[in-house]
Amino acid sequence: MRALKIAATGMSAQQMRVEVISNNLANMSTTAYNTRRAEFADLHYQQLQRPGSINASDGTVLPTGVQLGLGVRPTSVSVLLAQGSLSQTNGDLDLAIDGKGYLEITLPSGESAYTRDGSLKRSADGQIVTADGYPVVPDMTIPDDAISISINADGEVYGYFDDRVEAELLGQFTLAAFTNERGLEAMGSNNFRETEASGPANVSDPGTDGLGVLRQGYLEDSSVDAVREVTELIEAQRAYEMNAKVITASDQMMATTSQVR
Repeated sequence: MRALKIAATGMSAQQMRVEVISNNLANMSTTAYNTRRAEFADLHYQQLQRPGSINASDGTVLPTGVQLGLGVRPTSVSVLLAQGSLSQTNGDLDLAIDGKGYLEITLPSGESAYTRDGSLKRSADGQIVTADGYPVVPDMTIPDDAISISINADGEVYGYFDDRVEAELLGQFTLAAFTNERGLEAMGSNNFRETEASGPANVSDPGTDGLGVLRQGYLEDSSVDAVREVTELIEAQRAYEMNAKVITASDQMMATTSQVR
């Protein structure tokens, strides 16, 4: 009775799909979050009669054969790359990336990570850091006597002071791009790590080499579509129920077989 195991793989697959959907819905308000999607593939097939086999002594060839599928398996949870809408915050260190690219940050281990979460802060030393306190690359420090800062679309950071007429250039943000963004490893806290699948980071100034530009005073919203996620949740629930019914039917068939005298 293969149906029991086949239906069990179907239930496991739909359970994983529901978990991915629930994570999407949980991150509806997460800055710069991109929707995830569970993807599946059929398992290997048991070849009871291979297509093209000779069926008789006269050389008749089977046009299709008998191939029995053994269920489903997860292949990946891919990221649906999409630009979220920009929400105005008016924060002087709130940055939205309008287009392609990631901000590079330095983890406590010294390793580089990447993020599109531009809700930056100012540390006690005046250094520009993320909400978790990780410094942004390249390092930039805002002087204590700066009364305000301005960040243009090209990532240049200018400071304004009481005793000076013209603004002072404090530094410039850069953006990193990857050949395969879907190959980045999600670390949590809106951070990603470079992998062999993503390829190395290509760092350039905003607005160059196909990279996006920066918008000061804005943050990128999550790209989760609540209506679509709820619709897929209903589909996954129904598919789970149908696989459960297959298990029930298989159990009843086995019970009938065991009662034969």
